[in-house]
Amino acid sequence: MAESLRRMVNNGNFTSLQDKLEKWLDDYHINTNDQNVARACELVELNARVQGQLFTLLNLVASEGGLYGGVNTLKNRLLPWLSSGFAASAASVSADTSLAVLAEAAEKDRQITEIQSHYEQQLDNMEKDLVETKDDAAALKAELDETRDELDDTRRKSTGTMMATEDEIIRLKEDQVRSLQNRIRDRRLQLRLTRDESASLRTRVDMIGDYERQVRVLRDEIAILRGERAVLENGLPEPLPPLPPPRPGSPTHAKLTDSVRRSRLIGRYNDLFSIDRVEALTTLRRYIPDDEEMVQRIVFVGVQEAFHAAKMAFRAMRLRVRKNLAITHIGPETLEEAVLDYIVRNTDLFDVNGAVQDTIRAMNVNPKISFPAEIDFNLLHPFIREVCRCGWGMCALEPPLDISPATDAELYNELKYRRSYDSEFTAPLVAYHVWPALMEYDRVVVKGEAVTKRGASLFSPRRSRSRSPSPRLRSPSPSRNNTNILRIEQSPRRATSPRPMSPSRSRSPSPTRSGSAMSVSSRPSSRSSPRPYSAASSYVSY
Repeated sequence: MAESLRRMVNNGNFTSLQDKLEKWLDDYHINTNDQNVARACELVELNARVQGQLFTLLNLVASEGGLYGGVNTLKNRLLPWLSSGFAASAASVSADTSLAVLAEAAEKDRQITEIQSHYEQQLDNMEKDLVETKDDAAALKAELDETRDELDDTRRKSTGTMMATEDEIIRLKEDQVRSLQNRIRDRRLQLRLTRDESASLRTRVDMIGDYERQVRVLRDEIAILRGERAVLENGLPEPLPPLPPPRPGSPTHAKLTDSVRRSRLIGRYNDLFSIDRVEALTTLRRYIPDDEEMVQRIVFVGVQEAFHAAKMAFRAMRLRVRKNLAITHIGPETLEEAVLDYIVRNTDLFDVNGAVQDTIRAMNVNPKISFPAEIDFNLLHPFIREVCRCGWGMCALEPPLDISPATDAELYNELKYRRSYDSEFTAPLVAYHVWPALMEYDRVVVKGEAVTKRGASLFSPRRSRSRSPSPRLRSPSPSRNNTNILRIEQSPRRATSPRPMSPSRSRSPSPTRSGSAMSVSSRPSSRSSPRPYSAASSYVSY
Protein backbone atom coordinates (compact mmCIF):
# COMPACT_ATOMS: atom_id res chain seq x y z
CA MET A 1 0.00 0.00 0.00
CA ALA A 2 2.83 2.35 0.87
CA GLU A 3 4.36 1.80 -2.55
CA SER A 4 1.07 2.68 -4.28
CA LEU A 5 0.76 5.84 -2.19
CA ARG A 6 4.35 6.83 -3.06
CA ARG A 7 3.64 6.32 -6.81
CA MET A 8 0.50 8.45 -6.54
CA VAL A 9 2.44 11.25 -4.85
CA ASN A 10 5.21 11.07 -7.45
CA ASN A 11 2.71 11.26 -10.32
CA GLY A 12 1.42 14.61 -9.03
CA ASN A 13 -2.18 14.14 -10.15
CA PHE A 14 -3.52 16.71 -7.69
CA THR A 15 -0.84 19.17 -8.77
CA SER A 16 -1.72 18.65 -12.44
CA LEU A 17 -5.44 19.08 -11.60
CA GLN A 18 -4.71 22.36 -9.78
CA ASP A 19 -2.57 23.66 -12.68
CA LYS A 20 -5.29 22.90 -15.21
CA LEU A 21 -7.87 24.68 -13.07
CA GLU A 22 -5.70 27.80 -12.82
CA LYS A 23 -4.99 27.77 -16.56
CA TRP A 24 -8.73 27.39 -17.33
CA LEU A 25 -9.47 30.35 -15.05
CA ASP A 26 -6.94 32.53 -16.88
CA ASP A 27 -8.28 31.60 -20.36
CA TYR A 28 -11.99 31.36 -19.50
CA HIS A 29 -13.01 34.69 -21.04
CA ILE A 30 -10.85 34.10 -24.10
CA ASN A 31 -12.00 30.55 -24.94
CA THR A 32 -15.17 29.74 -26.79
CA ASN A 33 -18.08 27.86 -25.22
CA ASP A 34 -16.96 24.59 -26.79
CA GLN A 35 -13.44 25.04 -25.50
CA ASN A 36 -14.67 25.74 -21.95
CA VAL A 37 -16.91 22.62 -22.06
CA ALA A 38 -13.98 20.54 -23.29
CA ARG A 39 -11.84 21.88 -20.44
CA ALA A 40 -14.55 20.98 -17.90
CA CYS A 41 -14.87 17.43 -19.30
CA GLU A 42 -11.10 17.03 -19.16
CA LEU A 43 -11.04 18.07 -15.52
CA VAL A 44 -13.93 15.70 -14.70
CA GLU A 45 -12.08 12.82 -16.30
CA LEU A 46 -8.90 13.67 -14.45
CA ASN A 47 -10.83 13.95 -11.16
CA ALA A 48 -12.48 10.60 -11.83
CA ARG A 49 -9.08 8.96 -12.36
CA VAL A 50 -7.80 10.52 -9.14
CA GLN A 51 -10.88 9.33 -7.23
CA GLY A 52 -10.43 5.86 -8.69
CA GLN A 53 -6.88 5.78 -7.40
CA LEU A 54 -8.04 7.05 -4.00
CA PHE A 55 -10.76 4.31 -3.79
CA THR A 56 -8.07 1.74 -4.68
CA LEU A 57 -5.90 3.05 -1.85
CA LEU A 58 -8.94 3.00 0.49
CA ASN A 59 -9.55 -0.62 -0.38
CA LEU A 60 -5.92 -1.56 0.26
CA VAL A 61 -5.87 0.29 3.59
CA ALA A 62 -9.12 -1.32 4.73
CA SER A 63 -7.86 -4.81 3.73
CA GLU A 64 -4.69 -4.34 5.76
CA GLY A 65 -6.84 -3.74 8.90
CA GLY A 66 -8.49 -7.15 8.72
CA LEU A 67 -12.17 -7.99 8.65
CA TYR A 68 -13.32 -5.11 10.82
CA GLY A 69 -10.47 -2.66 10.20
CA GLY A 70 -11.68 0.92 9.58
CA VAL A 71 -15.37 0.07 10.01
CA ASN A 72 -16.14 3.01 12.28
CA THR A 73 -14.46 5.51 9.94
CA LEU A 74 -16.32 4.15 6.93
CA LYS A 75 -19.62 4.36 8.81
CA ASN A 76 -19.04 7.90 10.09
CA ARG A 77 -17.55 9.49 7.02
CA LEU A 78 -17.85 7.51 3.76
CA LEU A 79 -21.39 6.12 4.04
CA PRO A 80 -23.03 9.49 4.94
CA TRP A 81 -21.23 11.10 2.05
CA LEU A 82 -22.33 8.35 -0.39
CA SER A 83 -25.96 8.52 0.87
CA SER A 84 -26.16 12.20 -0.08
CA GLY A 85 -25.14 11.38 -3.64
CA PHE A 86 -21.71 10.74 -5.10
CA ALA A 87 -21.78 13.57 -7.54
CA ALA A 88 -24.79 15.57 -6.28
CA SER A 89 -24.32 18.60 -4.06
CA ALA A 90 -26.67 19.50 -1.25
CA ALA A 91 -28.14 22.97 -0.85
CA SER A 92 -25.60 23.90 1.84
CA VAL A 93 -22.63 22.05 0.29
CA SER A 94 -20.54 23.55 -2.51
CA ALA A 95 -18.87 21.75 -5.35
CA ASP A 96 -15.55 21.76 -3.51
CA THR A 97 -16.94 20.20 -0.31
CA SER A 98 -15.06 16.94 -0.77
CA LEU A 99 -11.75 18.68 -1.28
CA ALA A 100 -12.31 21.02 1.70
CA VAL A 101 -13.24 18.10 3.96
CA LEU A 102 -10.15 16.20 2.89
CA ALA A 103 -7.93 19.27 3.46
CA GLU A 104 -9.51 19.89 6.86
CA ALA A 105 -9.02 16.30 7.89
CA ALA A 106 -5.39 16.34 6.78
CA GLU A 107 -4.80 19.61 8.68
CA LYS A 108 -6.36 18.18 11.85
CA ASP A 109 -4.24 15.04 11.61
CA ARG A 110 -1.15 17.15 11.15
CA GLN A 111 -2.02 19.34 14.17
CA ILE A 112 -2.69 16.29 16.34
CA THR A 113 0.66 14.81 15.31
CA GLU A 114 2.47 18.06 16.11
CA ILE A 115 0.74 18.39 19.50
CA GLN A 116 1.60 14.83 20.38
CA SER A 117 5.28 15.24 19.41
CA HIS A 118 5.48 18.57 21.29
CA TYR A 119 3.96 16.99 24.38
CA GLU A 120 6.40 14.09 24.26
CA GLN A 121 9.31 16.50 23.84
CA GLN A 122 8.15 18.60 26.81
CA LEU A 123 7.79 15.46 28.88
CA ASP A 124 11.35 14.43 28.05
CA ASN A 125 12.64 17.89 28.93
CA MET A 126 10.82 17.87 32.26
CA GLU A 127 12.29 14.48 33.09
CA LYS A 128 15.78 15.77 32.29
CA ASP A 129 15.21 18.90 34.41
CA LEU A 130 13.98 16.74 37.27
CA VAL A 131 17.10 14.59 37.11
CA GLU A 132 19.37 17.68 37.02
CA THR A 133 17.49 19.24 39.94
CA LYS A 134 17.95 16.09 41.99
CA ASP A 135 21.68 16.09 41.21
CA ASP A 136 21.98 19.78 42.21
CA ALA A 137 20.08 19.14 45.43
CA ALA A 138 22.42 16.29 46.27
CA ALA A 139 25.50 18.46 45.55
CA LEU A 140 24.10 21.31 47.68
CA LYS A 141 23.40 18.91 50.50
CA ALA A 142 26.96 17.61 50.37
CA GLU A 143 28.33 21.17 50.30
CA LEU A 144 26.09 22.09 53.23
CA ASP A 145 27.41 19.17 55.23
CA GLU A 146 30.99 20.17 54.41
CA THR A 147 30.32 23.80 55.41
CA ARG A 148 28.75 22.68 58.66
CA ASP A 149 31.86 20.60 59.43
CA GLU A 150 34.14 23.58 58.67
CA LEU A 151 32.01 25.82 60.88
CA ASP A 152 32.28 23.37 63.73
CA ASP A 153 36.09 23.22 63.31
CA THR A 154 36.32 27.03 63.22
CA ARG A 155 34.13 27.33 66.30
CA ARG A 156 36.34 24.89 68.19
CA LYS A 157 39.50 26.74 67.12
CA SER A 158 38.06 30.16 68.08
CA THR A 159 37.01 28.79 71.44
CA GLY A 160 40.57 27.63 72.02
CA THR A 161 41.94 31.04 70.96
CA MET A 162 39.62 32.95 73.31
CA MET A 163 41.04 31.04 76.24
CA ALA A 164 44.02 33.45 76.36
CA THR A 165 44.13 35.50 79.55
CA GLU A 166 43.42 39.22 79.73
CA ASP A 167 46.95 39.95 80.96
CA GLU A 168 48.47 38.46 77.84
CA ILE A 169 46.21 40.55 75.61
CA ILE A 170 47.19 43.74 77.48
CA ARG A 171 50.86 42.82 77.20
CA LEU A 172 50.54 42.26 73.47
CA LYS A 173 48.86 45.66 73.05
CA GLU A 174 51.60 47.38 75.05
CA ASP A 175 54.27 45.70 72.92
CA GLN A 176 52.54 46.84 69.75
CA VAL A 177 52.22 50.42 71.01
CA ARG A 178 55.87 50.43 72.08
CA SER A 179 57.06 49.12 68.72
CA LEU A 180 54.90 51.68 66.92
CA GLN A 181 56.36 54.52 69.01
CA ASN A 182 59.89 53.32 68.28
CA ARG A 183 59.09 53.17 64.59
CA ILE A 184 57.65 56.70 64.62
CA ARG A 185 60.73 57.95 66.48
CA ASP A 186 63.01 56.33 63.91
CA ARG A 187 61.03 57.80 61.04
CA ARG A 188 61.21 61.28 62.56
CA LEU A 189 64.94 60.92 63.03
CA GLN A 190 65.34 59.79 59.43
CA LEU A 191 63.19 62.68 58.24
CA ARG A 192 65.26 65.16 60.24
CA LEU A 193 68.50 63.72 58.86
CA THR A 194 67.08 63.81 55.34
CA ARG A 195 66.09 67.45 55.71
CA ASP A 196 69.54 68.37 57.02
CA GLU A 197 71.18 66.48 54.19
CA SER A 198 68.94 68.16 51.60
CA ALA A 199 69.77 71.57 53.05
CA SER A 200 73.50 70.82 52.89
CA LEU A 201 73.12 69.53 49.32
CA ARG A 202 71.29 72.70 48.29
CA THR A 203 74.08 74.78 49.77
CA ARG A 204 76.62 72.71 47.86
CA VAL A 205 74.64 73.11 44.65
CA ASP A 206 74.63 76.88 45.11
CA MET A 207 78.38 76.87 45.77
CA ILE A 208 79.00 74.66 42.73
CA GLY A 209 76.93 76.99 40.56
CA ASP A 210 78.91 79.97 41.82
CA TYR A 211 82.20 78.17 41.21
CA GLU A 212 81.19 77.20 37.68
CA ARG A 213 80.17 80.76 36.92
CA GLN A 214 83.47 82.09 38.27
CA VAL A 215 85.35 79.51 36.19
CA ARG A 216 83.52 80.61 33.04
CA VAL A 217 84.32 84.24 33.79
CA LEU A 218 87.98 83.41 34.38
CA ARG A 219 88.13 81.38 31.16
CA ASP A 220 86.71 84.30 29.20
CA GLU A 221 89.23 86.64 30.75
CA ILE A 222 92.06 84.21 29.97
CA ALA A 223 90.92 83.99 26.35
CA ILE A 224 90.82 87.79 26.11
CA LEU A 225 94.29 88.08 27.63
CA ARG A 226 95.68 85.45 25.26
CA GLY A 227 94.27 87.34 22.32
CA GLU A 228 95.78 90.58 23.53
CA ARG A 229 99.12 88.89 24.01
CA ALA A 230 98.98 87.44 20.49
CA VAL A 231 98.25 90.91 19.13
CA LEU A 232 101.14 92.43 21.04
CA GLU A 233 103.58 89.70 19.96
CA ASN A 234 102.62 89.33 16.31
CA GLY A 235 101.41 92.80 15.48
CA LEU A 236 98.19 93.08 13.56
CA PRO A 237 96.42 89.76 13.27
CA GLU A 238 95.61 88.22 9.94
CA PRO A 239 92.09 88.78 8.69
CA LEU A 240 89.75 86.09 9.94
CA PRO A 241 87.92 83.93 7.40
CA PRO A 242 84.31 84.90 6.81
CA LEU A 243 81.82 83.33 9.18
CA PRO A 244 79.68 80.53 7.73
CA PRO A 245 76.07 81.44 7.03
CA PRO A 246 73.76 80.69 9.93
CA ARG A 247 71.96 77.40 9.78
CA PRO A 248 68.26 77.63 9.07
CA GLY A 249 66.11 76.63 11.99
CA SER A 250 62.59 77.11 13.25
CA PRO A 251 61.92 78.97 16.49
CA THR A 252 61.66 76.84 19.62
CA HIS A 253 58.53 76.18 21.62
CA ALA A 254 59.70 78.63 24.28
CA LYS A 255 60.03 81.46 21.73
CA LEU A 256 56.71 80.69 20.09
CA THR A 257 54.82 80.78 23.37
CA ASP A 258 56.81 83.55 25.06
CA SER A 259 54.31 86.34 24.38
CA VAL A 260 51.35 84.20 25.44
CA ARG A 261 53.06 83.09 28.63
CA ARG A 262 54.15 86.65 29.38
CA SER A 263 50.63 88.06 29.14
CA ARG A 264 49.22 85.17 31.13
CA LEU A 265 51.79 85.55 33.92
CA ILE A 266 51.28 89.31 34.12
CA GLY A 267 47.56 88.74 34.46
CA ARG A 268 48.23 86.10 37.11
CA TYR A 269 50.47 88.57 38.99
CA ASN A 270 47.61 91.09 39.02
CA ASP A 271 45.24 88.38 40.28
CA LEU A 272 47.66 87.55 43.06
CA PHE A 273 47.48 91.18 44.19
CA SER A 274 43.73 91.64 43.88
CA ILE A 275 42.44 88.21 44.98
CA ASP A 276 45.01 85.95 46.65
CA ARG A 277 46.64 88.79 48.62
CA VAL A 278 43.27 89.89 50.01
CA GLU A 279 42.51 86.34 51.14
CA ALA A 280 45.92 86.07 52.81
CA LEU A 281 45.37 89.41 54.58
CA THR A 282 41.96 88.24 55.80
CA THR A 283 43.52 85.07 57.20
CA LEU A 284 46.30 86.95 58.97
CA ARG A 285 43.94 89.51 60.53
CA ARG A 286 42.29 86.69 62.49
CA TYR A 287 45.51 86.16 64.44
CA ILE A 288 46.98 89.70 64.33
CA PRO A 289 43.91 91.89 64.64
CA ASP A 290 45.60 95.07 66.00
CA ASP A 291 48.68 95.44 63.79
CA GLU A 292 47.79 96.15 60.16
CA GLU A 293 51.34 97.18 59.33
CA MET A 294 52.71 93.81 60.46
CA VAL A 295 50.09 92.01 58.38
CA GLN A 296 51.11 93.98 55.28
CA ARG A 297 54.80 93.35 55.96
CA ILE A 298 54.29 89.60 56.32
CA VAL A 299 52.58 89.36 52.93
CA PHE A 300 55.23 91.52 51.26
CA VAL A 301 58.13 89.54 52.73
CA GLY A 302 56.38 86.32 51.71
CA VAL A 303 56.23 87.51 48.09
CA GLN A 304 59.90 88.52 48.16
CA GLU A 305 61.07 85.23 49.63
CA ALA A 306 58.81 83.20 47.31
CA PHE A 307 60.29 84.88 44.22
CA HIS A 308 63.78 84.33 45.61
CA ALA A 309 63.12 80.61 46.26
CA ALA A 310 61.62 80.19 42.78
CA LYS A 311 64.67 81.81 41.17
CA MET A 312 67.06 79.61 43.15
CA ALA A 313 65.15 76.49 42.10
CA PHE A 314 65.09 77.70 38.49
CA ARG A 315 68.85 78.28 38.52
CA ALA A 316 69.52 74.81 39.96
CA MET A 317 67.30 73.15 37.38
CA ARG A 318 68.88 75.18 34.57
CA LEU A 319 72.34 74.02 35.60
CA ARG A 320 71.22 70.39 35.69
CA VAL A 321 69.51 70.58 32.31
CA ARG A 322 72.49 72.38 30.72
CA LYS A 323 74.85 69.72 32.07
CA ASN A 324 72.74 66.88 30.66
CA LEU A 325 72.01 68.49 27.27
CA ALA A 326 75.59 69.61 26.66
CA ILE A 327 76.57 65.98 25.99
CA THR A 328 74.08 65.26 23.19
CA HIS A 329 73.04 68.69 21.88
CA ILE A 330 73.44 68.95 18.07
CA GLY A 331 70.34 70.91 17.06
CA PRO A 332 70.22 74.10 15.03
CA GLU A 333 69.30 76.14 18.12
CA THR A 334 71.89 77.13 20.71
CA LEU A 335 72.40 75.22 23.93
CA GLU A 336 70.77 77.96 26.01
CA GLU A 337 67.71 77.94 23.76
CA ALA A 338 67.46 74.16 24.06
CA VAL A 339 67.77 74.37 27.85
CA LEU A 340 65.06 77.02 28.11
CA ASP A 341 62.79 75.10 25.73
CA TYR A 342 63.17 71.93 27.84
CA ILE A 343 62.32 73.82 31.04
CA VAL A 344 59.24 75.41 29.46
CA ARG A 345 58.02 72.04 28.21
CA ASN A 346 58.58 70.35 31.60
CA THR A 347 57.24 72.81 34.14
CA ASP A 348 55.97 69.91 36.26
CA LEU A 349 59.59 69.20 37.31
CA PHE A 350 59.51 72.30 39.50
CA ASP A 351 59.61 71.26 43.18
CA VAL A 352 57.06 73.80 44.36
CA ASN A 353 56.75 72.22 47.81
CA GLY A 354 60.48 72.58 48.39
CA ALA A 355 60.34 76.21 47.31
CA VAL A 356 57.44 76.84 49.72
CA GLN A 357 59.39 75.32 52.61
CA ASP A 358 62.46 77.44 51.74
CA THR A 359 60.25 80.52 51.73
CA ILE A 360 58.75 79.70 55.14
CA ARG A 361 62.20 79.05 56.62
CA ALA A 362 63.42 82.40 55.30
CA MET A 363 60.37 84.16 56.74
CA ASN A 364 60.96 82.56 60.14
CA VAL A 365 64.36 84.27 60.48
CA ASN A 366 63.42 87.59 58.90
CA PRO A 367 63.91 90.33 61.57
CA LYS A 368 61.17 92.63 60.23
CA ILE A 369 58.17 90.36 60.74
CA SER A 370 56.76 88.35 63.61
CA PHE A 371 53.86 86.02 64.27
CA PRO A 372 52.04 84.66 67.35
CA ALA A 373 53.83 81.77 68.99
CA GLU A 374 50.95 79.34 68.60
CA ILE A 375 50.66 79.92 64.83
CA ASP A 376 53.19 79.21 62.07
CA PHE A 377 53.74 80.75 58.63
CA ASN A 378 52.43 77.50 57.11
CA LEU A 379 49.09 79.25 57.37
CA LEU A 380 50.06 81.10 54.16
CA HIS A 381 51.05 77.92 52.33
CA PRO A 382 48.44 78.24 49.47
CA PHE A 383 49.35 81.89 48.83
CA ILE A 384 53.11 81.23 48.87
CA ARG A 385 52.62 78.25 46.57
CA GLU A 386 50.88 80.33 43.91
CA VAL A 387 53.53 83.08 44.16
CA CYS A 388 56.30 80.49 43.71
CA ARG A 389 54.58 79.13 40.60
CA CYS A 390 54.24 82.63 39.18
CA GLY A 391 57.89 83.44 39.94
CA TRP A 392 59.04 80.21 38.30
CA GLY A 393 57.09 80.97 35.15
CA MET A 394 58.52 84.50 35.00
CA CYS A 395 62.05 83.11 35.26
CA ALA A 396 61.40 81.07 32.08
CA LEU A 397 60.56 84.16 29.99
CA GLU A 398 62.99 85.82 27.62
CA PRO A 399 63.78 88.41 28.87
CA PRO A 400 62.73 87.35 32.39
CA LEU A 401 60.49 89.32 34.72
CA ASP A 402 61.45 90.08 38.31
CA ILE A 403 60.19 92.08 41.28
CA SER A 404 62.02 95.26 42.10
CA PRO A 405 64.28 95.48 45.17
CA ALA A 406 62.72 97.38 48.04
CA THR A 407 64.04 98.89 51.29
CA ASP A 408 62.29 100.77 54.04
CA ALA A 409 62.70 104.55 54.12
CA GLU A 410 63.69 104.69 50.46
CA LEU A 411 62.70 107.63 48.31
CA TYR A 412 59.23 107.20 46.88
CA ASN A 413 59.27 106.56 43.12
CA GLU A 414 56.03 107.28 41.27
CA LEU A 415 57.15 105.18 38.30
CA LYS A 416 57.36 102.04 40.43
CA TYR A 417 54.74 102.43 43.13
CA ARG A 418 51.39 103.95 43.88
CA ARG A 419 50.45 105.15 47.34
CA SER A 420 48.00 103.19 49.45
CA TYR A 421 44.80 104.77 50.71
CA ASP A 422 46.20 105.34 54.24
CA SER A 423 49.43 107.04 53.08
CA GLU A 424 50.51 110.61 53.66
CA PHE A 425 50.57 111.93 50.12
CA THR A 426 53.09 114.67 50.90
CA ALA A 427 55.62 112.30 52.53
CA PRO A 428 58.72 111.68 50.37
CA LEU A 429 59.86 108.42 52.02
CA VAL A 430 58.38 104.92 52.00
CA ALA A 431 57.46 103.60 55.44
CA TYR A 432 56.85 100.04 54.24
CA HIS A 433 55.83 98.25 51.07
CA VAL A 434 52.52 96.56 50.38
CA TRP A 435 53.22 94.93 47.00
CA PRO A 436 56.42 94.82 44.88
CA ALA A 437 56.64 96.28 41.41
CA LEU A 438 57.15 93.93 38.46
CA MET A 439 60.17 94.86 36.35
CA GLU A 440 61.73 93.87 33.05
CA TYR A 441 65.31 94.98 33.62
CA ASP A 442 64.82 98.73 34.23
CA ARG A 443 61.33 98.98 32.74
CA VAL A 444 58.29 98.86 35.01
CA VAL A 445 55.70 96.37 33.81
CA VAL A 446 53.26 96.45 36.74
CA LYS A 447 53.30 99.06 39.48
CA GLY A 448 53.57 98.08 43.10
CA GLU A 449 52.02 99.65 46.16
CA ALA A 450 53.70 101.36 49.11
CA VAL A 451 52.78 103.30 52.25
CA THR A 452 54.44 106.72 52.65
CA LYS A 453 54.64 108.46 55.99
CA ARG A 454 56.62 111.34 57.41
CA GLY A 455 59.45 110.37 59.69
CA ALA A 456 59.95 106.95 58.07
CA SER A 457 63.25 105.36 59.07
CA LEU A 458 65.17 102.31 57.92
CA PHE A 459 65.76 101.27 61.51
CA SER A 460 63.17 98.71 62.55
CA PRO A 461 63.52 97.08 65.97
CA ARG A 462 63.51 93.30 65.91
CA ARG A 463 60.15 91.90 66.90
CA SER A 464 60.90 88.59 68.53
CA ARG A 465 58.32 85.90 69.09
CA SER A 466 57.53 84.38 72.41
CA ARG A 467 58.82 81.01 71.21
CA SER A 468 62.46 79.96 71.59
CA PRO A 469 64.43 81.55 68.74
CA SER A 470 67.57 79.43 68.67
CA PRO A 471 66.27 76.26 66.93
CA ARG A 472 64.72 78.25 64.07
CA LEU A 473 67.64 80.58 63.22
CA ARG A 474 69.82 79.96 60.21
CA SER A 475 73.55 79.65 60.48
CA PRO A 476 75.60 82.32 58.68
CA SER A 477 76.65 81.48 55.17
CA PRO A 478 79.63 83.49 53.86
CA SER A 479 79.52 81.72 50.55
CA ARG A 480 75.94 82.89 50.03
CA ASN A 481 76.88 86.49 50.75
CA ASN A 482 79.87 86.32 48.42
CA THR A 483 77.65 84.75 45.78
CA ASN A 484 75.17 87.60 45.98
CA ILE A 485 77.99 90.16 45.82
CA LEU A 486 79.40 88.47 42.72
CA ARG A 487 75.92 88.34 41.21
CA ILE A 488 75.45 92.08 41.68
CA GLU A 489 78.88 92.87 40.26
CA GLN A 490 78.11 90.79 37.15
CA SER A 491 74.84 92.53 36.33
CA PRO A 492 75.68 95.79 34.52
CA ARG A 493 72.18 96.23 33.15
CA ARG A 494 70.49 96.06 36.53
CA ALA A 495 73.01 98.05 38.52
CA THR A 496 72.19 101.58 39.59
CA SER A 497 74.26 104.33 41.10
CA PRO A 498 75.44 103.33 44.57
CA ARG A 499 73.93 105.20 47.45
CA PRO A 500 75.85 105.29 50.74
CA MET A 501 73.90 103.99 53.67
CA SER A 502 73.42 106.24 56.63
CA PRO A 503 74.25 104.90 60.08
CA SER A 504 70.60 105.14 61.11
CA ARG A 505 69.67 102.59 58.44
CA SER A 506 72.06 99.88 59.60
CA ARG A 507 70.74 96.91 61.50
CA SER A 508 71.40 96.19 65.12
CA PRO A 509 74.08 93.54 65.68
CA SER A 510 72.71 90.03 65.87
CA PRO A 511 74.53 86.90 67.00
CA THR A 512 73.07 85.00 64.06
CA ARG A 513 74.72 87.35 61.53
CA SER A 514 78.06 87.92 63.24
CA GLY A 515 79.79 85.47 60.90
CA SER A 516 78.80 87.17 57.64
CA ALA A 517 81.51 88.03 55.17
CA MET A 518 80.63 91.74 55.00
CA SER A 519 79.63 94.08 57.77
CA VAL A 520 77.02 96.78 57.37
CA SER A 521 79.55 99.55 57.28
CA SER A 522 81.58 97.89 54.51
CA ARG A 523 78.70 97.63 52.00
CA PRO A 524 79.23 99.84 48.96
CA SER A 525 75.55 99.95 48.08
CA SER A 526 72.15 99.01 49.39
CA ARG A 527 71.99 96.34 46.68
CA SER A 528 74.90 94.33 48.06
CA SER A 529 73.01 93.05 51.09
CA PRO A 530 72.09 89.39 50.60
CA ARG A 531 69.06 89.57 52.91
CA PRO A 532 66.36 90.68 52.46
CA TYR A 533 67.42 92.14 49.12
CA SER A 534 68.42 88.76 47.69
CA ALA A 535 64.82 88.27 46.62
CA ALA A 536 65.45 90.76 43.82
CA SER A 537 68.85 89.55 42.70
CA SER A 538 69.79 89.69 39.03
CA TYR A 539 69.09 87.01 36.42
CA VAL A 540 72.54 87.39 34.86
CA SER A 541 73.92 84.66 37.11
CA TYR A 542 71.56 82.18 35.53
